[in-house]
Amino acid sequence: MTSGHNIQLLPFSIIANLPSVLTQLQKDLEEVKVLLEKATRKRVRDALTTEKSKIETEIKNKVQQKSQRKAELVDSEKPAAVVAPITTGYTVKISNYGWDQSDKFVKIYITLTGVHQIPTENVQVHFTERSFDLLVKNLNGKSYSMIVNNLLKPISVEGSSKKVKTDTVLILCRKKAENTRWDYLTQVEKECKEKEKPSYDTETDPSEGLMNVLKKIYEDGDDDMKRTINKAWVESREKQAKGDTEF
Repeated sequence: MTSGHNIQLLPFSIIANLPSVLTQLQKDLEEVKVLLEKATRKRVRDALTTEKSKIETEIKNKVQQKSQRKAELVDSEKPAAVVAPITTGYTVKISNYGWDQSDKFVKIYITLTGVHQIPTENVQVHFTERSFDLLVKNLNGKSYSMIVNNLLKPISVEGSSKKVKTDTVLILCRKKAENTRWDYLTQVEKECKEKEKPSYDTETDPSEGLMNVLKKIYEDGDDDMKRTINKAWVESREKQAKGDTEF
């Protein structure tokens, strides 16, 4: 059974490296903009425009990841048990769970002391094809909620259900495609591990993608295209050197 938070936290050292990554991406973006101003060939402009959109998207994703990681770090530092006055108006967000799977189901285990002692109707789960929403009402004077969106794969709403056991709520998500393995519970977790991880490699130069694009355009282009790129490249470097603080 795999235990964890909704999204696995990245090491603090990786998060701390984000500002330098963002700085390099911003430099790439500014350089592409300068090249776009100088380029006159349609093929060159199209390639640079595509690269510009790619870099802008990557910057946006990095900023979102940074904000999300900070919020999760704050949540993870909170004590496991919070002593609060007994009141039905207090809702606790569930962030800890365990999960595993069989051929037919993805099973999510949530530990809540005493949950088996409250009325069954106080434990409610709403399913959609790619999400579920758990609400436990009036457990020791508090309510508990857990929302999981963007499940890795579609589930059958009709075939999904919940079970209440001793101190545990078991959520059973029926796989739409049986006998398929889920490597992650959510799509977000998959993207964080498989797509974002290489971007945090301190040995990888964020400018490498831009350089490869320009190199290919240069190698495939005619003499006019090569002269255009050379001129724009030299001018952009000179501009960057003069106004380096702007980057």
